[in-house]
Amino acid sequence: MSLKSRVEEEMKNAMKAKDTITLEALRAIKSKILLEQTSKGGNTELTEEQEVKLLQSLIKQRRDSIEQFQKAGRTELAEKELAEIRVIERFLPAQLSEDEVRKILQEIIARVGATSPKDMGKVMGVASKELAGKADNKLIADIVKSLLNP
Repeated sequence: MSLKSRVEEEMKNAMKAKDTITLEALRAIKSKILLEQTSKGGNTELTEEQEVKLLQSLIKQRRDSIEQFQKAGRTELAEKELAEIRVIERFLPAQLSEDEVRKILQEIIARVGATSPKDMGKVMGVASKELAGKADNKLIADIVKSLLNP
């Protein structure tokens, strides 16, 4: 079942349950899917990789909003964004733990022969592809920095 179909099914359930926050998050996902599909000139289906990137971009937008809301002292809006993140995350593949990510990154660092912070770009290029959708890019970058900075 495609992401779009799963989202539409969840939207029906959210409408029946009168769950406005979930419904809002699902509408954002559906809107983003439709924009992505039509931007390529036709009504093409998205690959799983494109779907994951799309969901991650929606989460990143909300995290940025949360940061801004917290700076402005608008905790009620930050909480709403956080609730939407939880809804969107349900459609992402299971996330790896920090220890699992660290182990995989150590293997990648050994494989590409990275020895200093200058090699971070090489490591991040490989890591971003291998861990796409399985771990947050900020977490990956933080771990790579700590592993390359003795």
